[in-house]
Amino acid sequence: MKFILSFAAAAALLFSGCATNAYTGESQVGKTTIGAGIGAAVGAGVGALSSSKKDRTKGIITGLAAGAVVGGGVGAYMDYQNKKLADELKSTGVSVTKNADNTITLNMPGDITFASGKADINSDFNAVLNSVAKVFKEYDKTKISVTGYTDNTGKAATNKELSAQRAQNVANYLANQGVDSARFTTAGLGSSNPVASNANANGRAKNRRVVIKLTYVE
Repeated sequence: MKFILSFAAAAALLFSGCATNAYTGESQVGKTTIGAGIGAAVGAGVGALSSSKKDRTKGIITGLAAGAVVGGGVGAYMDYQNKKLADELKSTGVSVTKNADNTITLNMPGDITFASGKADINSDFNAVLNSVAKVFKEYDKTKISVTGYTDNTGKAATNKELSAQRAQNVANYLANQGVDSARFTTAGLGSSNPVASNANANGRAKNRRVVIKLTYVE
């Protein structure tokens, strides 16, 4: 057992060293590489435990390789999708963030997406959503949650309904551009979860937003 754990630990260290990002060409110690290391370690341990003593070395090597592929695959897929979205949405006002849990968040400020108090998408924003749809269709192994938010101006019930309509309209637009509608979930949370103070106009503008979150689906 000590041998198995030591080998697994060594595998994790081996695969979590510096690596070249296949998509950016940069040398880095990234979450993708670390994921491969963790996957390799787990795979090595499983390979050892599931093999007879005679075939233990072969089992470890097989598990090592399989685990590395699985562990690194999700990170690589999301890294590349994140870069593609960031390139497509540069200078549009939409922020793209790769999160520690291998999800991606797109933050769409309400002032560029909708008119004040309205759920209809601004026609000027259609080109941006077309770019989003193009990437979503290319990377179709993610589920897509769309959540609308408002500032705290007005009645809570009205804000919740408005935020839900905005989220649904964004999802509908993307689906009309060819993104599989089965991938979407939508919600409207009104003025909850503010990202800035509602005490001033600048803060309220930041709180009026639609957030899209991408999560890898096995």
